[in-house]
Amino acid sequence: MLMMMLGAVQLGAAAACVVVLVPMGMAGWHLSRNKMLFFSGALFISLAICVHLTPYFPSVPDFVTSVSSAVVFDHRSSCINLVNEISWEVKPNASFHHFNNTQNSSSIADFYDKRWDWSDSYKLKACEFTKLSKSDASDLLNGSWVVIAGDSQARLFTLSLLNLILGPQSQRMDSVRADLFKRHSDYSVLVNETGMKLDFIWAPYVMNLTNLVMNFKTQKNCPDVMIMGAGLWHMLHFTNASDYDLHLHILKTQVVSLLPFSTELAMNEPVTGSVPIKSSHLFWLGMPVLINGMLNTEEKRAKMNDAMWHAYDKALGDSKLLRQTGGPLFLLDFQSLTWNCGPHCTSDGMHYDGAIYEAAVQIMLNTLLIES
Repeated sequence: MLMMMLGAVQLGAAAACVVVLVPMGMAGWHLSRNKMLFFSGALFISLAICVHLTPYFPSVPDFVTSVSSAVVFDHRSSCINLVNEISWEVKPNASFHHFNNTQNSSSIADFYDKRWDWSDSYKLKACEFTKLSKSDASDLLNGSWVVIAGDSQARLFTLSLLNLILGPQSQRMDSVRADLFKRHSDYSVLVNETGMKLDFIWAPYVMNLTNLVMNFKTQKNCPDVMIMGAGLWHMLHFTNASDYDLHLHILKTQVVSLLPFSTELAMNEPVTGSVPIKSSHLFWLGMPVLINGMLNTEEKRAKMNDAMWHAYDKALGDSKLLRQTGGPLFLLDFQSLTWNCGPHCTSDGMHYDGAIYEAAVQIMLNTLLIES
């Protein structure tokens, strides 16, 4: 739209030059001997230009609004694409020397301090990403229904979010940790201070996620924020990237049908058979980088190798499930987070230090800020 308006202005200016400026310029040269006649001619030329250009200009308020909207949209779009760009500083802490000189059963990850922030570049600074405090995050999620579904990665993400909302040293977090990490179980909590309800759903397979989405569709109700992800269990127990790809396509179809409008690019019409519910913020927890030599069983080391990991990652991209590929779910890029933090951020090559999940939570919250 902006380019079309600018093109119209340029066309009008060219027409004015040909129709008005050339003959009037020649007349002005002859009138230059008489100052009064010269300035009268100049005034006439200016008025003529305005008359010729007026039809090509939209009203000033409309023009300013159009330019402002284009800039805001571009800023929002570019910042969404940059929000996963995190840099890490991983250094040995004060206990590292003691670890090297004694037989210690603790993980080496415990002897490294991990600090993270958004990458230091002009574009990222313009986005003004920030680490939200407890009060800021509580305000943002005030009265929201948050559902987190998946495997142990989703459980650790849930712990990190509740650490932020409740405070890691709060007495309530002690009971949260005990209840949340009961083996293969669901968990629900209501934060009375803000009215935020959080449900963790144990869903280690994509099929479980699809069933969950179908239940939301049947109930004609959907969370305000939904974070989901699965893949590691399928890789270990099925080791079949093609089957994983098939289930991702089915999940995508169900998620799109759940939404009141399709989020796919170039689709502006309501999805056939969609349920008229409120729009949700949807996120996908990507798979972490697996450090094969650190995996704690022979079966994991054999089945969850680099080639299989890349096959599963390719299946995710091919499914078009992610918003980055035209789908409905925004990727929380655990691959980038874990790769950049490195092997000193994990004790078993699969589950990572709390700083990883803290960063992922802040990426999600900043995405919500951009979209709000």
